[in-house]
Amino acid sequence: MKTEDDNADDTVQFHVEGRTAVVTLNRPKALNALTHPMVRRIDEALGAWEEDPAVGQVLIRGAGERGLCAGGDIRAIHDDAKAGNTASADFWRDEYRLNARIARYPKPYVALMDGIVMGGGVGVSAHGSVRIVTERSRVAMPETGIGFVPDVGGTWLLGRAPGRLGTHLALTGTAVGAADALLCGLADHFVPAGRLPELTAALAAAPVHEVLPRYAATPEPGELADRRPWIDHCYAADTVEEIVERLLGVGDPAAKETAGTILAKSPTALKVTLAAVRRAAALDTLEHVLAQEFRVSCNALASPDLVEGIRAQVVDKDRTPRWSPVTLAEVSGADVERFFAPLGEGRELRLP
Repeated sequence: MKTEDDNADDTVQFHVEGRTAVVTLNRPKALNALTHPMVRRIDEALGAWEEDPAVGQVLIRGAGERGLCAGGDIRAIHDDAKAGNTASADFWRDEYRLNARIARYPKPYVALMDGIVMGGGVGVSAHGSVRIVTERSRVAMPETGIGFVPDVGGTWLLGRAPGRLGTHLALTGTAVGAADALLCGLADHFVPAGRLPELTAALAAAPVHEVLPRYAATPEPGELADRRPWIDHCYAADTVEEIVERLLGVGDPAAKETAGTILAKSPTALKVTLAAVRRAAALDTLEHVLAQEFRVSCNALASPDLVEGIRAQVVDKDRTPRWSPVTLAEVSGADVERFFAPLGEGRELRLP
């Protein structure tokens, strides 16, 4: 399938193999990070394939060997926020609409979550109906490390993970492998990476539910199942401060290390993230959660921690962000509520 700017923009490729329409994210040097034009073109393609009787299922994959997608283009978000512009809000509006379309897609949507799958990469994969991880998968929502909050429906997914696993992943930004992604409900099936080409070829001729059992296997054990007792206990606390206190007090070296991981993140982003995940768990549809996330994301553009976090991690790469406020205690309830404040008439995200 061709779109108007195919010749000018090769960052996402589309073709049909037999009964399967294939989306290939094609920015391997940038770990297939999503740009606004990529999001629009994927949405356009999905709309066309939805109406095409020759297309039985859709498959999304990433070019190169490193991963499906590392997320959105956060350097562009940094520049936009620093300049006080609204291009990021326009990008998120279309990106979240795409996430909602994927979740409601009427045909099987097969995501090959091989390698790195983070942020926006989770958004274009983990809402699909068939989500496949491999031994190379590293799945994460690492937003608190850049002064941001999990989005692209991430709070919906994490808010519905077993026990308090989703809260753990949201606050720490920890990347999980195949077994833990399956445990947390971020994926459905494990297929060895070396068999993905065979699987993709087989999908050209048959429906995924017929093909997949021939390739699915059992991954190596993960880490989270054994850590559930202290994770569920510690993250049941009411505040981030109490969570950290419990982690330091349970006497497990992994829990103590986790406390240190959390304390390195943006204090503001941590408190907003905890509130966002818990509110998302109480909302009844993905669309309502995406609307909430859109408010939080847009309000985060005015937060100093977003610009500072991206500067430290991606722009200057000194890995020493100067958060403001510096401590959890300095972040008030009112500071958190500002992120959930209405955006005003005509600016909210409206999804059917």
